[in-house]
Amino acid sequence: MNDDVQAPVVFAARGLSKTYGSGDTQVRALVDVDLDIRRGEFVVLLGPSGSGKSTLLNILGGLDVPSAGTLRFGDHELTGAGEAELTRFRREHVGFVFQFYNLIPSLTVRENVALVTDIAVQPMPIDEALAWVGLTERRDHFPSQLSGGEQQRVAIARAIVKQPELLLCDEPTGALDYATGKRVLEVIAKVNAELGTTAVVITHNVAIAGMADRVIRLGDGRIQSVATNEHKLTPSELSW
Repeated sequence: MNDDVQAPVVFAARGLSKTYGSGDTQVRALVDVDLDIRRGEFVVLLGPSGSGKSTLLNILGGLDVPSAGTLRFGDHELTGAGEAELTRFRREHVGFVFQFYNLIPSLTVRENVALVTDIAVQPMPIDEALAWVGLTERRDHFPSQLSGGEQQRVAIARAIVKQPELLLCDEPTGALDYATGKRVLEVIAKVNAELGTTAVVITHNVAIAGMADRVIRLGDGRIQSVATNEHKLTPSELSW
């Protein structure tokens, strides 16, 4: 992250809660979450399955809406936003990377990335995005011809080609082996550091927390702790 501790807040959440179901089947996925995320920050959301981290990420990304509380993105009040407004928010500001790559099998690497440029406001050149993730030479391959790590890097290229302010990653290394996972983390760290993209990464892997500016631990839908890393590790320094 930029060394300037006064980097502007991109997300401000207050009292954010999410409840699914009703009556006896009610599940409280998030409970009274207060959170600020600053521009250019690398945040890791850490916690076990069911801790609320995916729900929080989905609300930050405009894929879901809170049951209570407020959420602002810059000057945009997202609380109570309609589907059209949330769609525009996702399109203009957010890049998503999920555990499973969601590539279209019948399209080449370049074509998978190109799909996003049609809805982007100011996309970067497709080949530039592929160069960022080290896949220039694989641009004409199909997903079935790629390793899992290469497919995940295509997914990252697809996320960053529209030059989003936010990169939201849900268990991006969850389906990958150790060495491949570290390569994917290197790409995410590079995008954060060199493009200045605010990155929020969900993981249950404690070791990955070492590369973050801040580590937010969730449990039972609540923020349990927030820690700042005085010395960030590079992905190559991580071990698990």
